Amino acid sequence: MGGHDVKTGEMIVLADGEAIARYVAEWLTEQALAKTGGPFVVALSGGSTPKRLYEILASPDYAARFPWDRTQFFFGDERFVPESDPANNYTMTRQALLSHVAVPEANVHPMPTQGDPTAAAARYQAELQAVYGADTLQAGRPLFDVVLLGLGDNGHTASLFPRTPVLNERTLWVSTCVPDDAPHTRLTLTYPAIHSSRHVVFMLAGAGKKEAFTKVRAGDPGEPASHITTEGELVWLLDKAATGG
Repeated sequence: MGGHDVKTGEMIVLADGEAIARYVAEWLTEQALAKTGGPFVVALSGGSTPKRLYEILASPDYAARFPWDRTQFFFGDERFVPESDPANNYTMTRQALLSHVAVPEANVHPMPTQGDPTAAAARYQAELQAVYGADTLQAGRPLFDVVLLGLGDNGHTASLFPRTPVLNERTLWVSTCVPDDAPHTRLTLTYPAIHSSRHVVFMLAGAGKKEAFTKVRAGDPGEPASHITTEGELVWLLDKAATGG
């Protein structure tokens, strides 16, 4: 795999957020069914467009087709708040998808949100290492089959926020982030962990995404999402409003 970044990745423009969610539901199911020789490993994203994706995957057609028993669900980031908090990404995903389908509990890996955040990040990295079967990332052997990402208006993706030390992390797979322009301490996958992927998929809907997308697509170094790379394919899925069309 040659690898891609935000400037070289394919761009697919669809009508709206609903069309993006439906496209990804079908594509993700095809990818999961095609995977042989190990589990299908995906990092889920929070946000309104992913929530709609999860609702579609929970619908009878997809719930019956998707290989839940051989898929491992991780999360790209999480706010360090209890599962009872509406801001918790895992809780949203459980309510929209996971509680409605036949996925084994052992295949779902919420980011821990209790105790010390740094220790929680280390525990999550250990869970990833157990599924990966190694303690260090190896080129040509991706950690994730698919990483789903969004994009904030400040250029952040996952919880890789501007002006935070996690942007310089090159060893850890999971780290903490304390943004100066958003609430909550967070846990997040790091650039190296996201890079170790077969597919990175950005899902962007709405005119509010246009400015940040334009900067990131041009590779503006001040935008954290500009530094996302993958060993495999990177795809931008946008609606017309996000492209300014």
